[in-house]
Amino acid sequence: MAEGTRMILARYLLLAAAAFSVAAADAPVGVSPAPAGREQGRPLPLTIGGRVDRQPDGYHRQWPGTYFDTAFDGESVQFAVGPGDVALNVTIDGQQVAHLVKPRPGRYAVTGLTPARHTMRVQVASESQAGPTVFGGIYATGTTRPLPAPAPVRQIEFIGDSHTVGYGNTSPTRDCTEAEVWQTTDTSRGVAVQLSQRYRAAYQVNAISGRGIVRNYDNAPGDTVPTAYPFTLFDKARAYTDPAWHPRLIVIALGTNDFSTPLKPGEPWKTRADLHADYETRYVDFVRRLRARDPQAHVLLWATDLADGEIASEVGKVKARLDAAGVRNVGFVPVKGLAFSGCHFHPSAADDRRIADQLATYVDSHPELWSKR
Repeated sequence: MAEGTRMILARYLLLAAAAFSVAAADAPVGVSPAPAGREQGRPLPLTIGGRVDRQPDGYHRQWPGTYFDTAFDGESVQFAVGPGDVALNVTIDGQQVAHLVKPRPGRYAVTGLTPARHTMRVQVASESQAGPTVFGGIYATGTTRPLPAPAPVRQIEFIGDSHTVGYGNTSPTRDCTEAEVWQTTDTSRGVAVQLSQRYRAAYQVNAISGRGIVRNYDNAPGDTVPTAYPFTLFDKARAYTDPAWHPRLIVIALGTNDFSTPLKPGEPWKTRADLHADYETRYVDFVRRLRARDPQAHVLLWATDLADGEIASEVGKVKARLDAAGVRNVGFVPVKGLAFSGCHFHPSAADDRRIADQLATYVDSHPELWSKR
């Protein structure tokens, strides 16, 4: 090989090596199954959003939007996924690095981290009506050391149906298969998270698609939201309690499933007026029970203009009845102008942003709801 050719080849190899080192340094953060035999690490402290039942194998959860936050200094962490079908979003320093749909149980490694301080969130994006799922925690490996987990001061609770879940909200089309619903349902891009982020608030999403106050969609079987609400999991085996959970704002959207389908023979309501009366009575009772638990909370009701305005009209009547009964700090926001371009004519992520904007306008006009009194 001629000397000139050797010099050119050497220069090429140096440039290639330099390019590789830059690519390695700039390699994106990712998530992949941990290598067999390397599933180790020390548990990192967690801030948990949502209802969980702590068991020896991990955190059992079923209400949507559950999230697990931690902070650490280092470049090596793993997290554990237990049994149950779930979709998870993994974010590092506020940036989503993975969307895992029905991941297999096991350990997962976060790769490509720089040796520095980081925050991390693993959030449930999907719904889990069929049964609870298990999250096994986040672990520091190598020389990574724990930092105090994030702990927001403000708290907001969201109660509702599929519009609060974020059902199919990232879908580009209204026609969706079951698999596409799994791929496109993302509670982290829904109303609850978009509103909570504005106020740097911790949140719970206690919502079930297809369920209502007194009647489920098309009178389908299953517990209504007020019936399921008191419990940690949908099996109703254990009442939910958390001395640290006292939201200053409770946002409720229920009624879509009560009124979006016609009554059928054999239902307990003979007329639409009977359904209205039962709905109003039960909704008022539900709000009063929430306020008995958290008397300092501000309750904000919202409704779309679906069902020819019947839903919003009924929620307005609930607000009026609460006012007449002397229940203070209750608001109502009727929401109009949504595209409903998500799966099966559900609100899209853009719609969710519009809803959050309108709710935020109300919240901003009542800054006293955050004050202690």
